[in-house]
Amino acid sequence: MTAESTPDPAIPRPGASDPGRRGPRKARSRSRRALLATAWTVAGVVVLGGAGAGFVYFKLNGNIHSLDINRALGDDRPSKADNGSENILVLGSDTRSGSNKRLGGGTDDGSARSDTAMIVHVYKGHKKAAVVSIPRDTLIDRPRCTDTQGTAHPAASGVMFNEAYSTGGAACAVKTVESLTGVRMDHYLEVDFAGFRKLIDDVGGVPVTTTRNIDDPQSHLTLKAGTHTLDGQQALGLVRTRHGVGDGSDLGRIQLQQAFVKALIGQVRQVGVFSHPKKLYDLADTATRAVTTDSDLGSVNSLIGLADGLKHIGARHLTMVTMPVRYDPSNPNRVLEEKAKAQVVWDALKNDRPIPQSATRGTATGEAGGVVNG
Repeated sequence: MTAESTPDPAIPRPGASDPGRRGPRKARSRSRRALLATAWTVAGVVVLGGAGAGFVYFKLNGNIHSLDINRALGDDRPSKADNGSENILVLGSDTRSGSNKRLGGGTDDGSARSDTAMIVHVYKGHKKAAVVSIPRDTLIDRPRCTDTQGTAHPAASGVMFNEAYSTGGAACAVKTVESLTGVRMDHYLEVDFAGFRKLIDDVGGVPVTTTRNIDDPQSHLTLKAGTHTLDGQQALGLVRTRHGVGDGSDLGRIQLQQAFVKALIGQVRQVGVFSHPKKLYDLADTATRAVTTDSDLGSVNSLIGLADGLKHIGARHLTMVTMPVRYDPSNPNRVLEEKAKAQVVWDALKNDRPIPQSATRGTATGEAGGVVNG
């Protein structure tokens, strides 16, 4: 699926032929949000130019929900880079209320987890970008953090990455990512998957090609091998599926998401929304309803600035990798950071350099590479 992250046959994967495996991977919550795809579409459709005034401006501005995570994070953070680059943490959480519940989000128990996290690094000059996905099942040491309500949460060791969000929301998730990477997050975007489904329908669907059949009743997705134009419900199923392809892990699902993101970027750039004011407004209305941002991005004008930094970056100039990890030998449902290789990735982001292919070679991938192409 990506040249930077391909399965290595020398790497053993826990499976049916592995006597150390403890049974099939546990089923995850079906309420996945489709993340970077929506974030990139926000960047593509919120560039309203002269239309960003009057009723349209205030209507779209009122759609956006923002949180002051900078106050919660305080001053104990990595230094902001002064090399012209920018880092955006894109989160997708599995909240189970409202329209998300109607989409198969499970029981509304008041909890939420960051089931997907992607660091978007926009290089100096805003001509190319790199995306690093952090698997939700990674076991980490979560730092002490304070949520946006001012409540402090003690540090915890050996917990899943997505526990940070369920503990202290976006601020704790950002704190954890900065602690893990040593890289400052300049912004954060959180995506609502119900809005994502409508957005895909508004854009007219997204063409993808599957190289083999996908059949996953848990994500309500059945596709024969071949080319399809996915509607919103099918696209949501694709980015949520784990059991239809690969080894049934979150790593395989990440690879599907990355392929779909590239396909969506291509579709947004080709759909011609800027010559159709009604379509442009509908997409902008859906996109701004679908996200929660940090307070610095919490206005149409700020999102226009973000869009200006992304609108020239096409799929060909987008590198997508997964944080280097290995399977946990004591629990095949969990992964561990490959610290030395991951440090190469983090150093590349900090210094605004390309991510070396060697950093992700020979790491666990989930074996879904090449299943979906845009």
